[in-house]
Amino acid sequence: MTGSADDGPAPADEHEKVPAPPPRSLVAAIAVACAGTLVAGIGYAAASDSRPAAGRSPSGPAAAQEPPQPQGALDLAAVRALLDRRDRAVRTRDRAAFLSSVAAAFRPQQQALFDDLAKLPLANWRQRADSGEPVATAPGGWIVRLTLRYRLRGYDHTDVVRTQYLTFARRPGGVVIAGDGAAEGFSDDTEIWDGGPLTVVRGHHSLVIGNSAPTARLRQIADRLDQAVPTVTGVAGRGWARSAVALVPATEAQTSALVGGAQSLREIAALATVLPGPHGTEGDDRIVVSPVGFPKLNAIGRHVVLTHELTHVATHGAGDSRTPSWLIEGFADYVGYKGVAISVRSAARELRRDVADGKVPRALPGPQDFAGASGRLSQAYEEAWLACRMVAERYGEPRLVRLYRAAGRRPDAIREVLGVDDAEFTAMWRSYLRRELG
Repeated sequence: MTGSADDGPAPADEHEKVPAPPPRSLVAAIAVACAGTLVAGIGYAAASDSRPAAGRSPSGPAAAQEPPQPQGALDLAAVRALLDRRDRAVRTRDRAAFLSSVAAAFRPQQQALFDDLAKLPLANWRQRADSGEPVATAPGGWIVRLTLRYRLRGYDHTDVVRTQYLTFARRPGGVVIAGDGAAEGFSDDTEIWDGGPLTVVRGHHSLVIGNSAPTARLRQIADRLDQAVPTVTGVAGRGWARSAVALVPATEAQTSALVGGAQSLREIAALATVLPGPHGTEGDDRIVVSPVGFPKLNAIGRHVVLTHELTHVATHGAGDSRTPSWLIEGFADYVGYKGVAISVRSAARELRRDVADGKVPRALPGPQDFAGASGRLSQAYEEAWLACRMVAERYGEPRLVRLYRAAGRRPDAIREVLGVDDAEFTAMWRSYLRRELG
């Protein structure tokens, strides 16, 4: 979804009253008002291997001098027993048991972690050592690479899988957790609780988890996602969970880390991403809300962006590598704008300027056009939206849905569903752009 405005409403404040979804009779100058052009997109948050590369010294204090080596060997059976007790303490919300396995110096950090985890509806939490040997030594201890598997009750259908590192030290009668791996250059896969104290808001169909965001903003996001569920279901059908989890990180850097860090997010208001699941599979979806871009949107813009992202969740668009990018993004924008009566010329302002200058695109946008550094990001979303809008107007919405479902399975979906070949479709779309924007 793209958005910018000439004379749109001012950005909503934190205490705005959340309106019902815009009725069809609503006449707005434009759906989105912001200081710059913002889009809603998709991404893949892959589990990263955060071990230092082979042959390279880790960063941190250990890089300056060799730390004292722990004596003897780490008792891995004791590590596994400790992790079992720790897992049980998380699931039963037993803070004393959780902290009993942590060294005093590391206890404040782990207490904050426990308090955040206690706010989440965890159906599962399990940490396991990845191998029979530590990956490195730390002053007085050993660093062990762990696999974390967790699941949010009522929202996740499979486990989220993350890589973590903990430092274990021997104590009389067993081992304790003395730290993480950060000082030796080992970084955990980023999670929302890494950004500071969590605030969690539950909606009827949504769970919103934020760092340092006002509760009122999280409530607005939850309410808007709840409101968008019937709209998305009305177009995409009932074959999805009809619920979503949204993450609202505190910083742009954390936002980038949560979605994999492989793309520019400066023009992104929100992003749907798919989490890594067990054994290298794709897991459940998340909506990541930009702490920089999203607050710049006005009330209608927030509605459109979150409906767009919820459409990606419903269709698993973030994990779809087969459907053409223009159809994935255009379909989400089509649903996002549904029920919002706006001027096409206003909603596609950047593309309108190009068309007015005689720069009618020659081809539908491809994956490279939706990259953050493409230079024509706004136009790419507008082109895709208008292609889907054209299909719905000319052939009907059910045919657009059929095209979306077929395009990822059959290369000749356009001919099969619409009765025209790719060249004829592109020519129709270019004429539609001239008529709507010229």
